Amino acid sequence: MTWDRNPQTRAQIESLVKAGHVEELRRRLCSRMSFGTAGLRAAMGAGFARINDLTIIQSTQGMYKYLAKFFPDLGSRGLVVGYDTRAQETCGCSSERDPSPTRCSCLGAAAGIMVTASHNPKEDNGYKVYWNNGAQISSPHDKEILRCIEESVEPWPDSWNEKLPDSSALRSDPLQEICHLYMEELSSLCFHRELNSKTSLKFVHSSFHGVGHRYVQQAFKVFGFPQPIPVPEQKDPDPNFSTVSCPNPEEGESVLELSLRLAEKEGARVVVATDPDADRLAVAEQCKWKVFTGNELAALLGWWMLYNWKETHPEFKKVYMLATTVSSKILQTIARTEGFHFEETLPGFKWIGNKICDLTKTGHEVIFSFEESIGFLCGSMVPDKDGVSAAVVVAEMAAYLENKNLTLNQQLKNIYENYGYHISKTSYVICNDPPTVKRIFSRLRNFGGENLYPILCGGYNIVQVRDATTGYDNNQPDQKSVLPVTKSSQMVTFTLQNGIVATLRTSGTEPKIKYYTEFCAPPGESDISSLEEELKRVTAALVEEFLEPDKNNLIPRSV
Repeated sequence: MTWDRNPQTRAQIESLVKAGHVEELRRRLCSRMSFGTAGLRAAMGAGFARINDLTIIQSTQGMYKYLAKFFPDLGSRGLVVGYDTRAQETCGCSSERDPSPTRCSCLGAAAGIMVTASHNPKEDNGYKVYWNNGAQISSPHDKEILRCIEESVEPWPDSWNEKLPDSSALRSDPLQEICHLYMEELSSLCFHRELNSKTSLKFVHSSFHGVGHRYVQQAFKVFGFPQPIPVPEQKDPDPNFSTVSCPNPEEGESVLELSLRLAEKEGARVVVATDPDADRLAVAEQCKWKVFTGNELAALLGWWMLYNWKETHPEFKKVYMLATTVSSKILQTIARTEGFHFEETLPGFKWIGNKICDLTKTGHEVIFSFEESIGFLCGSMVPDKDGVSAAVVVAEMAAYLENKNLTLNQQLKNIYENYGYHISKTSYVICNDPPTVKRIFSRLRNFGGENLYPILCGGYNIVQVRDATTGYDNNQPDQKSVLPVTKSSQMVTFTLQNGIVATLRTSGTEPKIKYYTEFCAPPGESDISSLEEELKRVTAALVEEFLEPDKNNLIPRSV
């Protein structure tokens, strides 16, 4: 209360103290946010465990302290500050109120911070940190920044001076310059501009009450398309996300209702929807409205980027595609057939972004990357997922296929017939009690006795176990996983004797336990319905046997 000069958040703590709500005070004050797969993320409100003016000040002071040690030229390189449109009136918190930096690779800045909670519920906000290579930070930077934050918790004399940036000669706004450079580079992903300008296809775009409208409109113009039809109710920023129950387009048809209805009215066959900070992309096509999963879109985009690369390049020696380990293995299968390189990373685009930077340094070309949670990067313009570029690339692919009398869904089937069907299921349960989550994964690691993992799932033998939390992998000669160890999160992968790969992991941004299963069939396998049924049965067994949802009071995903 001494440090917090925001009267609304300070009043929240005063009210809890007066009412004697010790448990709620303990939840808010006795722990600090830590870096997950997308930086710091929490509900807005008072307390060190939440996003508010004070914790943003503390985080930025710690960030500065670390950067000043790491970059002797920090004063001349500077930081990039970005924010989305989130706000919460009851606690006086908003993204714009809090100074913070964003992607910074093209400016040569030391680092960046973006105040955003992406697709999280409206109550949340976040603090994403980017390194000087433009990718999100990973270890050891995250741990060292947290240590510096803990050493810098008392606000400095000028930290609450909101007018300081307005009067500082050090401040500049490069937004227009960056937008111009981005759109120039975006044109390198356009392969059929003339065809785009002549297409009869119409597109609908929803920005989900976020920041994407302006940039998607400009991107379509760069590619020679007429402007996509915006969903009027969702076009402008709205921190309350008034027309959707959840601002995450990954939830599918239930949150895309306004987009689909508008598309039917306007005769538009394809809907593209970016999440509030426009780094994720959902796509639907009008054939009884097929909403593509992230894995299906990746199959299409991977095929498209490879097809256009082959048109102008004779070999693949230095070509890579990347995916997170919980995503579909479809790119791996295509790579084995076509001869380019494929690598997996841990979940979270920060791992992909840093891998792109490493590969680029050694002269390799990353032409496509993705994570199953509708995060895509076509080319390597920025080392992070990008819904704006992905949206216009999908539009060009759809226009090209339309010229061949094919739909996106028909082409997806062609890809699976050529390389083998990859049938996947991704979902989650909600668990608001961290000790329960810890107990669930501890039980997995001691399922048949101390340090003995399960040996059966759904009646099938488990032939491989990889635990990214402990670094165990029984398929390696030394039983050590080749992926980096991530002790701060939970993730265990099982490979079954019938070829199904199943992963259980905690979300890095929300109170969820996610589960992923995939069946990779060989080319020519035609009895897809029986494979889908088997995958459904094994997935149900995975959840019931290993998560025990009833016993652990887990909340299933609402349909």
